Amino acid sequence: MEGVRPGGGPHAGGPGSGSGSGSGSFPSLFPPGLHGIYGECRRLYPDQPNPLQVTAILKYWLGGPDPLDYVSMYRNLGNPALNVPEHWHYVSFGLSDLYGDNRVHEFTGTDGPSGFGFELTFRLKRETGESAPPTWPAELMQGLARYVFQSENTFCSGDHVSWHSPLDNSESRIQHMLLTEDPQMQPVQTPFGVVTFLQIVGVCTEELHAAQQWNGQGILELLRTVPVAGGPWLITDMRRGETIFEIDPHLQQERVDKGIETDGSNLSGVSAKCAWDDLSRPPEDDEDSRSICIGTQPRRLSGKDTEQIRETLRRGLEINSKPVLPPINAQRQNGLNLDRAPSRKDSLESESSAAIIPHELIRTRQLESVHLKFNQESGALIPLCLRGRLLHGRHFTYKSITGDTAITFVSTGVEGAFATEEHPYAAHGPWLQILLTEEFVERMLEDLEDLNSPEEFKLPKEYSWPEKKLKVSILPDAVFDNPLH
Repeated sequence: MEGVRPGGGPHAGGPGSGSGSGSGSFPSLFPPGLHGIYGECRRLYPDQPNPLQVTAILKYWLGGPDPLDYVSMYRNLGNPALNVPEHWHYVSFGLSDLYGDNRVHEFTGTDGPSGFGFELTFRLKRETGESAPPTWPAELMQGLARYVFQSENTFCSGDHVSWHSPLDNSESRIQHMLLTEDPQMQPVQTPFGVVTFLQIVGVCTEELHAAQQWNGQGILELLRTVPVAGGPWLITDMRRGETIFEIDPHLQQERVDKGIETDGSNLSGVSAKCAWDDLSRPPEDDEDSRSICIGTQPRRLSGKDTEQIRETLRRGLEINSKPVLPPINAQRQNGLNLDRAPSRKDSLESESSAAIIPHELIRTRQLESVHLKFNQESGALIPLCLRGRLLHGRHFTYKSITGDTAITFVSTGVEGAFATEEHPYAAHGPWLQILLTEEFVERMLEDLEDLNSPEEFKLPKEYSWPEKKLKVSILPDAVFDNPLH
């Protein structure tokens, strides 16, 4: 549970404090990490030393549910010369290491990232006559922070978050998010490491899909050029009723479609409702764990097994200049994720930290025939996977949100895959790899064309390529939510 109050003194735990008017006169009990972030806020807002804050009443390190200790809310006058409107500016405290005493984050030195290495910000257009900032953005930021803490997957500029609901629980078209560098806040060096500031940018569904099919940075640049859609500081207007493509229809064809054709997609994986069946052996043969299939129970892994394999799939989801899948025996160093930032997943949807059975426990198997199963939302991304990734020599992974299953599509240009042209279907425990040639990808795109029109879709839907011994089914969500039915 959270409360809203003006910034209090350090004995109350609030960052908006300081004896005297100078930014350097902090009491000795003021946590150094918190001090560093607050100093950057004071640089931008010297006239707002005690901003309104949303604070977690029961701190996360005391067993509370909310990882962010505070969210400060500032009034920003904008920049009329740059056509930047007045807005509310929200800044989180808690994804970085505020205290340096291991109560939340493990202290790893001053040279690397502090905690997860970043804090979140959000800029919300101020409505006429609005005298106080709305508090719903603070809960939105808490939701993203909970995800980061639970998954240990960090965010980077250009990432996207599929939210599937108006950010403020209204009827707004702004239902998803992109992430970018905050245009005003500079990285801060604290005694516990470096903190950068990632800004949340609210976007429409069509803009999210464009970011998935192309890349987040490209869509962010387009948003910057359209004042009502964000402008140079990417300010979210929850009342915006048109997408950038409705405002300027040329953006889709001249920028996005051309970008997809030229660059492909930077989205290399999503978490999904998916499963796969090995059709090349009797269903009663389950001594060697295959996939988490409908009607079966997942094989349980020990904590040690999970730690051994945690990085393996995750490294396969990176954006690499060279398309390479990781070796199966990737190990963590001393149990710590020492390269969290470069090996983060591509987006909130690329849920990649779940366990895959280590190579010591199970051999890689070549399969003759496979059946892939997706819900409608996941299935709608197959054309993106084929056109935006495989035709550009890359890979794309679906990671099940309901079990250990993973399905990775690879092209012939991807190194390190255990699927080959001779054996295009290969499994390592519940991780299935499917190698598709460019010729077959082009054919699949033709056969799967109706996936681009989900409003005309009737489930279940099945696609089959008998000569390739491949079948794809698009099934209702209920099949995955109730796998025993």
